[in-house]
Amino acid sequence: MAHIEPFRAFRYDPARVSPADVITQPYDKITPEMQEKYYAASPYNLVRVILGKQHATDHSGDNTYTRAAHSFQSWRKEGVLKQDGEPSLYAYWQKFTVPGSSTELERKGFIALGKIEEYAAGVVYRHEQTLSKPKADRLDLLRATRAHFGQIFMLYSDPSAEIENALASPGQPALEMHDEYGVLHRVWKVSDPRLIALVQDKMRNKKLIIADGHHRYETALNYRNERRAAAPDKGPAPYDLLMMTFVNMDSPGLLILPTHRVVHGLSGFSPDALRAEAGKYFSVEEADPTLDAVRAQGILRESGRVGSSLLAVMKDRVFLLSKPKAAGQEIFGDYSLQQQSLDVVQLHKCLLEKALGLSEESIRNQENLRYIRSAAESIELVRSGKANVAFLMNAARMEQIRDIAFANQVMPQKSTDFYPKLLTGVTVYALE
Repeated sequence: MAHIEPFRAFRYDPARVSPADVITQPYDKITPEMQEKYYAASPYNLVRVILGKQHATDHSGDNTYTRAAHSFQSWRKEGVLKQDGEPSLYAYWQKFTVPGSSTELERKGFIALGKIEEYAAGVVYRHEQTLSKPKADRLDLLRATRAHFGQIFMLYSDPSAEIENALASPGQPALEMHDEYGVLHRVWKVSDPRLIALVQDKMRNKKLIIADGHHRYETALNYRNERRAAAPDKGPAPYDLLMMTFVNMDSPGLLILPTHRVVHGLSGFSPDALRAEAGKYFSVEEADPTLDAVRAQGILRESGRVGSSLLAVMKDRVFLLSKPKAAGQEIFGDYSLQQQSLDVVQLHKCLLEKALGLSEESIRNQENLRYIRSAAESIELVRSGKANVAFLMNAARMEQIRDIAFANQVMPQKSTDFYPKLLTGVTVYALE
């Protein structure tokens, strides 16, 4: 079902530039401070293409997208970006420490081109909702550059790790670097036609779930449809394919982190009122108001063994919310029982919308809401008086994500955080 192909990637020439100076985090993880740092690191840093600075004088003939296209073409002509001589797959391994612990893991994947499929085809599945604004921005960049610089993070199931094992002895890496979070990234070029054919055959019966890159996948789908409409009689074309990193969802190196919710700016917020409202939907227990992030996560893990569990952390009080009470269509609308079982759905529908009265639109627009990966940072925002309440939760489990996706259902935005991120610029796929 999944069609993959090797390709001749453009890659930075290590004789011209240091990979650590030019390869970046994904565009949507780049803060203004990171953008400045990347600009200063090298005139060839990929941030100039994927997230260039806006100028006050920008117009239709000179803007972030036209400058991105110019930079990409210039770097190819200069040989800073060089195209590989033969079609290849690229083994991509990441060694990292689990945030907040000393546990070390290694996630093993491979980069290839994957055929872009409509969701209705039953090959590629999404698990999160998307927003229109990011897709419009990425579509303008794709139209201008006609290239893909980052990979879509795709999950496939392989309990016996046949594909990982086939790619397990690649020799000397073609790329090796640490990123700003201390993650070790290594890439090997795999050009053996027999090995490529083996991987293609093993992938042929797989169904794929988008872990990260929903907006970019749907952008590529829209671009493909746009190009097909302009040339309806044209056969298979480069825009029918998209650069993807494939990772085994059954691998012990796959790590999913929670993304906590921090609510701020509520003028009439009251801990007692929150407790009373939350009690309509959960069993509520007072917890130690001085607990730190480590203890909070321990409490969540233990309580979460038997069902949904959330912590509401305020300046001087902490509530443990567990044992969700039965709630019907009035609360969950058309959400299925699978969706209702997710901690993040319980949080959004029962607490953010009902207990605190936030509208779905305000949540989408993040008017009184911040998404924070770090439990410690979430707690600090509350205790410093910068927020009303932090809702901490456990991460969604892979089997929950799989079941939701394969049922053609979705989770709220920022429900999952697959760590670490795939770097952008490791390989580049040029359509022309």
